This record gives sequence, C-alpha cells and structure tokens, in this order.
Amino acid sequence: MECGIDLGSRAVKLVLTEDGLVMETRLYDTSVFYRNFCRRDGEALSLDLEKLGMKEPHKTAVTGYGRGRFRLAGGAAMLELKAHVLGAMFQTRLHDFLLLDIGGQDTKLIRVQDGRMADFRTNDRCAASSGKYLEAMASALGMDFAELGNYREDPVELSSTCAIFSESEIIGKIAEGVSLPRLAAGVNHSIIRRIAPMLSAFPPAPLVFVGGTASNEALRIILSRERGMQVIVPPLPFHNGALGCCVGISALRPE
Repeated sequence: MECGIDLGSRAVKLVLTEDGLVMETRLYDTSVFYRNFCRRDGEALSLDLEKLGMKEPHKTAVTGYGRGRFRLAGGAAMLELKAHVLGAMFQTRLHDFLLLDIGGQDTKLIRVQDGRMADFRTNDRCAASSGKYLEAMASALGMDFAELGNYREDPVELSSTCAIFSESEIIGKIAEGVSLPRLAAGVNHSIIRRIAPMLSAFPPAPLVFVGGTASNEALRIILSRERGMQVIVPPLPFHNGALGCCVGISALRPE
C-alpha cells in the first residue's frame, strides 16, 4: 500500500492506494496535522502511524509547501509539479493538457506534452491570484467559500491588484450599495483576469483544473466561456498532488 501526502500551506491532503486503486482520502488542517500526527526524530519529522490509524507500514511520498521545510523520516520527497502532473494523468488518462492549480498561496500552470512536463509558470509573489484571496474576499462578503462559487453574472469591476487593498475595495463597494452577487461575481472574474497572462503563454489545450479552488463552479464556467477552454475537473481535485505521490512511489516498487 502507498501513502501520498501533500503538505499544503493551509491543508494537508493524504491518499492511500493499493494496486492502483484509491483506498482512502483524508484532509487535515495543516497546523492540526503537524501538531497531532507528527513527531520529531532528531532533525526529521516522522508520521505517527498509530495516531493516524495506519497499523501497517506504508511506502510514503510527500510533496507540497512543507516538503522543503520538513524532512519526513522514512519517506521519499517529490517535487510538487511532478506530483501534480502524475496525479492529473492518473485521473484523466490524458497525456497532453494544461494543468492549473490555484493553491492557497500560489498559482501553478503546467504544460504537459506526451506525458511529460514541457513548461510551467508560477505566481507566488502576490496573494491576489491565490485561493487565500478568494477566502478573504468571501469572508469580507459574509459568505463561505462554497457560496462564492455561485456567482459569475453581471460582475462589478474590481480594480485593486493587491489582496489587502481588495478587501477595502469590497467594503467600499458594499457601502456604495453594490449587491453581494455582483461583488462575488467580480471577485471570481478578477482572479481569472489575473491568471490570464499565464494562460496566454501556452498554446490552446484542454485545461485540467485541480486544487481546492476547482470546487468553485463560477471559476470553471468563466474559464470555459470567456477563455474558450475545455475545462476538466478530475474526481479528486483537492487530493491530486497526494495521489500523484502514490503514483510516483508505486512506480518505484520493484517487480
């Protein structure tokens, strides 16, 4: 059995596979995961399998934001881009596509050609094109993240390019009497507008959308309708990186 772990900045995703089948998926708050299920072995960070309810030994691979800061004892580290490519290919069976992950603190766009990563773009300098921006704007609008994905029509124009100033702009628009649906639609359109230069850098191809923001229906429709893209959300978008770890570690298993 393989265990893949994606140590995200805000959430930890865990996947267990066996013989090419997904047996279980888990989701934890990042701080809770480190506090409750990890222990220090010298300079390494190791999983407490008993607390996780994993009685049998597992082949483990880890990726994500925490991969560089923590060395997982007994586990293989995998580059985040590679893990996401492997996970997307496993879930979609595609070998030529663009892979979009709007993460908690950054956005990644990968071009996959003939089953290999041919090129990529990342934006990790500004929170205004990340999932954190969407969470903050949803909070400012008094709605949860899931509700934000319901709005895409008649968007109000949001001009701020900074996540911090965007919240002030939202509050100002509310004071002006702009409706919450228009503001929510404006938020969704604004994040697509911010990642548009990344999308334009690559030739047209099916877009595989992964990560927690892939649950935002408005983003999917805006990408499809306004960018003219075929948007594919795989069955396990949030766990894609962790699943890719399982795929990668499974390939290393001797026959």
